Amino acid sequence: QVQLVESGGGLVQAGGSLRLSCAASGRTFTLYDILGWFRQAPGKEREFVTSVSRSRGSTYYSESLKGRFTISRDNTKNTVYLQLNSLKPEDTAVYYCAAGSYLRMDLYGYDYRGQGTQVTVSS
Repeated sequence: QVQLVESGGGLVQAGGSLRLSCAASGRTFTLYDILGWFRQAPGKEREFVTSVSRSRGSTYYSESLKGRFTISRDNTKNTVYLQLNSLKPEDTAVYYCAAGSYLRMDLYGYDYRGQGTQVTVSS
């Protein structure tokens, strides 16, 4: 079993930054190579944000978010991060992390998901 716990969300003004963290635990966590971030805004469909390979460090981004958001991981801490810069009100959403064996564009294509952390960007 794997547990994923997101943190770092909050209220920030437009143009500001936040760093989200996703701490993983569980004996089998290292079996899952792909760590991803998704978000869901009120009234909108959930969308893929970015992913990283634990073993290779290779990253993949949603084209619309590339440049403002950066994913990274610290394998010694079993933690994946999402740096959010130049935030806009439309970035307001619940952000979820996920762990799986393959890169997927669907949150439920991953084996494990966190409960999410709320990011609210005021104008």
